[in-house]
Parts: sequence; C-alpha cells; structure tokens
Amino acid sequence: MTEELREGLPFVIQLTVFVLAAWVGIEVISKVPQMLHTPLMSGTNAIHGVVLVGAILVLGAAAGGGFETVVGIVAVAFGAANVVGGFVVTDRMLQMFKRRPDPPDGEGR
Repeated sequence: MTEELREGLPFVIQLTVFVLAAWVGIEVISKVPQMLHTPLMSGTNAIHGVVLVGAILVLGAAAGGGFETVVGIVAVAFGAANVVGGFVVTDRMLQMFKRRPDPPDGEGR
C-alpha cells in the first residue's frame, strides 16, 4: 500500500460506517408501527442518558486548554437538553393514552 492510501483508509472506513448506520437507522425507524414510537423514543432517551454520563466523564478527564473545555461543556449542555426534552415529550405523549376519569353520576348531563 502506498502512504497516501494508508492515510486515507481510516476516513473511508469511517464514512462507510456512518453511511451504513444512517441507512440501517432509517430502515429500522420506518418499519416501526406508530403505536411503538413512544416506547422506542423513551428507550432512546435512556441510552442517550448513558452517553451523556460518558461525555461528562470524558470532559472531566480532558487535559486540553480552554477551547476544548468550552466545547465540551456546550456539548454536554446540548446533550442534557436533548435528554430532558425527550423525556418531557415522551411523558406528554403517554398522557394522551391515559383514560380520563369518569364523571360522577348526575354531572355532565
């Protein structure tokens, strides 16, 4: 292998993994029935919570300068907002499926 090919190979592999992951994600999500989207989103938010904990640990262990710390803090803040927003939306969607209480006898007529 030539030196240029060796240097470009990791990018090609990373691009291939990214494209395949996006394709598989689109195929999986498009095949999910509408009734299962809420539980699927809830599980995804839980997974993202674990990723957020990992990001906080990596940020704490970063030995970079001020720029890396600022970018890491912004990334953790966006990730936290995504997790919280996802759980709020999931909770709101689940509220739509709850049964409304029956009105007491003699009312609502």
